[in-house]
Amino acid sequence: MITVTQGGKVTSTCVACGGVLVRDLGQFIERGQLCWGIEGRCQACPNAWCETGAGPAPQEIRQALLAEHGATRLRLATEEVSLVPVLRALREMHRLSLGGARLMAAELSGAGVVGTSVEMAHLADGLRKRSVATTLVPSPA
Repeated sequence: MITVTQGGKVTSTCVACGGVLVRDLGQFIERGQLCWGIEGRCQACPNAWCETGAGPAPQEIRQALLAEHGATRLRLATEEVSLVPVLRALREMHRLSLGGARLMAAELSGAGVVGTSVEMAHLADGLRKRSVATTLVPSPA
């Protein structure tokens, strides 16, 4: 089982007092599942919270991680891959229709799929469990 985490900080204005609100946000893999978390605290008042979830991260978290760390591209390692295990992994992990899985498999075979490093590591692990080799590379913005 792989362990991958990625985090960042974002500041904004506290709605309670107008002070500086610092939010620590991140994405991680826990027990084979893609997860996310956000913790916010105001530097001027007691306003604070913590929230976590399983599955795809909210866009706010994804965009902050992509802006801070850049994107990662996942591709199939070879062109001589049977599509059956790829389609099974994609359908199981993303709950895609067969047509949607075929489109995503075509992306993986071509230019690749782009996302946060944690999202792509999670997808790579799911494909590896189906004996499908992949490559992860940084992706230009």
